[in-house]
Amino acid sequence: MTSLPAAGTVLFPSGEEQPTLALGTCGYGADPSAHAAEVATLRQALDMGWRGFDTAEMYADGGAEAVLGLALEQAFRAGLAREAVWVVSKVLPEHAFEAGVIAACEQSLRRLRLDCIDLYLLHWPSPTPLAETVRGFEQLQRRGRIRHWGVSNFDLPQLRELLAVPGGSACAANQVHYSLGARGVEFDLLPAQRVHQMPLLAYSPLDQGELADHPALRDMAARHRATPAQIALAWLLRQPGVMALPKAGSALHLRHNWAAQGLSAALQQDDLAWLDRHFPPPARKLPLSVR
Repeated sequence: MTSLPAAGTVLFPSGEEQPTLALGTCGYGADPSAHAAEVATLRQALDMGWRGFDTAEMYADGGAEAVLGLALEQAFRAGLAREAVWVVSKVLPEHAFEAGVIAACEQSLRRLRLDCIDLYLLHWPSPTPLAETVRGFEQLQRRGRIRHWGVSNFDLPQLRELLAVPGGSACAANQVHYSLGARGVEFDLLPAQRVHQMPLLAYSPLDQGELADHPALRDMAARHRATPAQIALAWLLRQPGVMALPKAGSALHLRHNWAAQGLSAALQQDDLAWLDRHFPPPARKLPLSVR
């Protein structure tokens, strides 16, 4: 199958660029009877051209990592270069102490069948002092087990605290819930991350399916010969410094989500103004949305 061209990239603090669209794996790995079908879906994603994948030790207690690992191993055996794929995983907050971060990462690497994770995130803020968590990440970098590290579900106060600890300025990304229906990060968190050239990785970009058939998106979708989900994704992919992490359970959903990249450039100013009216940007600070 011929790979479809990607429409854009996100620039990381290291200077490297990654696609604005990556595949989320939350929900994979929970049902052993579905593992073969899930591996097949991930292989289809790789065949289509998807190169970024987001997972976590929390997802199905490592089951999502294991399913993704098997799909990647098969793709590498078929000739895909490891360097062509970008893998994100996350450590739970209860493992955020220095030795815990290292041990959790080693377990994730075994499940993923990889020697190195490209981006390793602290999944949630933790009672463990951030300086200790950073030391764990730095140890993993020195050992070549991760390339970059970052955080997830950090609002601006937590992010500022992180940036102030020794080594904290090396944080490469923050993954939070961001979508047309949850635009609170636009008030202060997203602008601050742009100042630091720190990409925002947007999980639940379709609000766990709520935007996939949202009545406010149907007319615009019809005008663009697209689906409401594609409109929602295309809007998000236009946001500078943002990477979207939609999930997909079938080849059809994979192709629809992938095609949203091309639709992004087709949205006109009147489209964007219409979306702002129906999904207004925040006028004040809002609590960080968590899904």
